[in-house]
Amino acid sequence: MKARLWGTRGSIASAGPDTIRYGGDTSAVEVRTSNGQVLILDAGSGLRPIDATGSAGRIDILLSHLHMDHVQGLPFFAPMLDPDFEVHVWGPISTTRTLRDRLSRYMSPPLFPVRVRDLKNVTFHDVVPGRFEIGAVEVCADLICHPGSTLGYRLTEDDRVLAYLPDHEPAFGSREFPGPPEWTSGFDIASGAHVLIHDAQYDDSEYQTRVGWGHSSMSQLATFAKITGVETAVTFHHDPAHTDDFLDELHDDLEENSDGAVVVRGKAGLSFEV
Repeated sequence: MKARLWGTRGSIASAGPDTIRYGGDTSAVEVRTSNGQVLILDAGSGLRPIDATGSAGRIDILLSHLHMDHVQGLPFFAPMLDPDFEVHVWGPISTTRTLRDRLSRYMSPPLFPVRVRDLKNVTFHDVVPGRFEIGAVEVCADLICHPGSTLGYRLTEDDRVLAYLPDHEPAFGSREFPGPPEWTSGFDIASGAHVLIHDAQYDDSEYQTRVGWGHSSMSQLATFAKITGVETAVTFHHDPAHTDDFLDELHDDLEENSDGAVVVRGKAGLSFEV
């Protein structure tokens, strides 16, 4: 698998001169398998420029949850309106409405002029926590700690594992973090992954005033990466108020105090082989 970060920002897009290096678009990660499958993790504003060339006509979009910063790119993604493409959108199941119905609340007037019913080439799938296959990729989905129904994803191809937990607060509810693995949100999704893309929205002082908001500090990401035994962790979901220079400072400090965890700076455009 090869992956590329297109949108790395959390909460709201923040394009500008101070966010050029880390990127201002919200969550979107392109994954291409060895046989040319294209899977996209989340559909924030970073989704729009992804080139679907070479996808063999099918694209699968896996939504972690339906907060606006993770779905706002859907109606602007060209293949959604192109009959030459078969698009499958996967997202967390609800006890009240289907995924299609919930997305229809956003993609309909007065919020948007194009309705979901106009997307003739799009199929929606309600994801129950568990395992399923998309072509050659085994997907494991599980509920993680974030407000609302939120999934973390574990993608496996030929024994290579990519874990994706973009909005995640594993320290929530713990008197001491880390706690036992069986009580740590997202542990099974991330355990032993070759690459982990993970929420790193706050510094430690910010987190203290935002407990329960569903996000992590960078130091918590490093701790989570260490206890789950991932090879490489990639920072993600950067706070919209954090400038490039401030993020450099946070990463510099993290590299000095990561206690052995390998943490990579999650910047828009970053590509890597899993």
